[in-house]
Amino acid sequence: QASLAAAVPAMSSTPERPRTVGDLRVFGESTDPPAREGHDEPLELLEIVEAADPEPPTLSPSGALPGGPTPVETPRSPTPEPPVQAIEASGEATDESPAPADALDPELLPIFLLEADELLARIGDALRAWAGSPGDGSAPSSLMRMLHTAKGSARMAGAMRIGALVHEMETRVAALGGLSRVPGALVEDLMARHDQVLAACEALRAPVAPAVVARLADGSATFDGGPRHDGTAVPPAAHGPTLPPEGAAQALIRVRADLLDRLVNQAGEVSIARARLDNELGAIRQALAELTGNVERLRSQLREIELAADMRVELRADAATTDAQGFDPLEFDRYTRFHELARMLAESVSDVATVQHNALRGLDAASRDLARQHQVTRDLQQDLMRIRMVRFDSIADRLYRVVRQAAKELGKRVHLDVRGAAAELDRGVLERMAGPIEHLLRNAVVHGIEAGAARAAAGKPEVGEIVLEARQEAHEVILTFADDGAGLDHPRIRARALERGLIDPAAQPDEHALGQLIFAPGFTTVDAVTALAGRGVGMDVVRAEVAAMGGRIELESVAGRGTRFTVHLPVSLAVAQVVLLTVGGVRVAVAAALIEQVLQLRPEALAQAYASHRVDWQGQPVPLYFLGSLLELPGCAPIVQRGSPVVVLRSGSQRIAVHVDHVAPSQEVVVKHVGPQLARVRGMAGATVLGNGEIVLILNPVQIAASGRGVQAGEGDTAGFAPTRVDVAPTVLVVDDSVTVRKVTQRLLVREGYQVMVARDGLDALQQLRESVPDVVLLDIEMPRMDGFELTRTLRADPRLQQVPIVMITSRTADRHRDRALALGVDVFLGKPYDDAELLEHVRALAARRDVTD
Repeated sequence: QASLAAAVPAMSSTPERPRTVGDLRVFGESTDPPAREGHDEPLELLEIVEAADPEPPTLSPSGALPGGPTPVETPRSPTPEPPVQAIEASGEATDESPAPADALDPELLPIFLLEADELLARIGDALRAWAGSPGDGSAPSSLMRMLHTAKGSARMAGAMRIGALVHEMETRVAALGGLSRVPGALVEDLMARHDQVLAACEALRAPVAPAVVARLADGSATFDGGPRHDGTAVPPAAHGPTLPPEGAAQALIRVRADLLDRLVNQAGEVSIARARLDNELGAIRQALAELTGNVERLRSQLREIELAADMRVELRADAATTDAQGFDPLEFDRYTRFHELARMLAESVSDVATVQHNALRGLDAASRDLARQHQVTRDLQQDLMRIRMVRFDSIADRLYRVVRQAAKELGKRVHLDVRGAAAELDRGVLERMAGPIEHLLRNAVVHGIEAGAARAAAGKPEVGEIVLEARQEAHEVILTFADDGAGLDHPRIRARALERGLIDPAAQPDEHALGQLIFAPGFTTVDAVTALAGRGVGMDVVRAEVAAMGGRIELESVAGRGTRFTVHLPVSLAVAQVVLLTVGGVRVAVAAALIEQVLQLRPEALAQAYASHRVDWQGQPVPLYFLGSLLELPGCAPIVQRGSPVVVLRSGSQRIAVHVDHVAPSQEVVVKHVGPQLARVRGMAGATVLGNGEIVLILNPVQIAASGRGVQAGEGDTAGFAPTRVDVAPTVLVVDDSVTVRKVTQRLLVREGYQVMVARDGLDALQQLRESVPDVVLLDIEMPRMDGFELTRTLRADPRLQQVPIVMITSRTADRHRDRALALGVDVFLGKPYDDAELLEHVRALAARRDVTD
């Protein structure tokens, strides 16, 4: 009482100072205010006000006021510990006091909620540590300090109900400080009150009715997504940014989530623009490379012209010497217009070579600048993605609360062990997975962990164990849910599946197939519907949500030993590693995490796979689908190549093989949202923009296949998807030194469905012919290094290549050129410019003849 009386005048003599958002503490006139014992910070005005509270203060076992100086103890006889019944009775009496009304300060409330995230997390850790070590004498004092700080901050922000809840916890902790060993039931009661405080803080974040906050304060309601004003459910609120550890000198700012998402999208647009510039520079570099070759060829041809011009000058000089003796052959009139044009052409070629050299030098500089810009853009994008990352333990208290509440309602004792809490996920991934994670934990408590008697009969500890582990591997975050319960009840699952007609009565599915039935919509093994189980809505939603993010979920169960769920998720939803698949001229992207292997099947193996509707992969049959049929592309038929790509995909427990025309290497792309209409399409994961400006959809072919085949899509045949006709695409080799001719001919043949190889001259063609034998060869006569006649002679002399049909296309259409070509073994002789229809007819006939010969 004396210390309280001394504190009140000191408070009244303190000059008033305006309260601001950035200055929460108000000190007295003294520059060195007194410090409380056990605290490092100075004495706050708020604590003095609390000391003047008209309520009688709760004395600690030592007789000291909370936060006040510890009186000097005098020798006395030991005092017995207060009985536990008295502590419980005092807590019940405190609970009956009405909760005060809130007077929220709109400026201070966001700061308090940010501070509460850290304080309440530390209080929860301390309570769990106290529950594990009931005899720890230092636990009450550390808890008192944190609770006192939380109470003062709540009252300063006007959250009086939360302050009252924390005050009740503080009173109980002070009373429990006199016990040498605290009963577990009392610590669990403190945890329940801690849950109420957490729920009340969440209620302040969410737009809920004030009555809900009041009900949370008096313990008559729990906040798991409370009702709105209109009566609809409120999803659990997202947690704020994670604060650094205590003592870390880091400045924090609050950024709106939508603004951060816009920045990430804009960084993605910059990456797309940079990729487009990279493609354009690549095209310019290729054009300059072709120009370099043309300049070299032009120089050699010009040299021949100059030699011919000099020879003509010499011949004219000799003739002039014979006709007119004494005439100087170096006089200007001896040089004709042809010689002048040759000299002018030489100068023009030199000028073109200079321009080409300068262009190459400028292109190299632009490429270096673009590479630096790419590095800066990538660093910017990674830093923005790092800002979006949140630690997994930011929802740890929420998960602990879910397990405690479920165990309390069922009368079970369950311990949750969260490991790998430092793993980071994208905020969007964590928000979308918060509900599925909670459902998996509730399922572990309801279906997995046995009751106490059953565990004792099985020789297990009374307290069930649930381990939730998070770890990051490459571009994935892996969440593992493991419990030591009874495992899946496979006989019960089979009985319920028979009741619902999910399996045939004569079928004998193995345990793995029975386990996958729990993901069927509406499936449940519980007879009576309760608040926690029996509705059949949950596991199918979990798998659908995981698959919608490009992830997968795996299930393992051992009878009597427990169940394990493994969830694979992408680290981020803003960028993704994809593989581009091409079929029928249409390109789609597939998440690289779904691809297990890319097979190259020979025509015989592919024909056998289509006949049996499956592919043998690692000793097990995998259903085969044609991607064009899965996407329902009109007029698209599978094409057999010498090495036809077949992609093995896996999503969850389902695995399929997809036949495509072409597979591009993996690349990182920026994921774009496709809108609410396309987002509802099964198998749609988003879209992206490639460097050339092409918009490509990101799909999940496994989900598309499952949508047409039902739950057991992977077990049926593919007759409904695989076409009966298989076309073989012939390969044509185009040999010409003209870039224009090569590109025009290649475009014509590709449009007709041919596979095209190109070569600049005869030597280049021979190098490619060593690796692959085409069905038809198109070649020119005049080419550097090796002309068309020499190449034809070489092909006809090689036993491996002598049967390959040859079409010669040249501007030399004289009869002597035609006769020589036919004599060397050319099948068709065409002049430039050629007729497209005529060329295609000859190629089609020669390719068909080649196929018959093979």
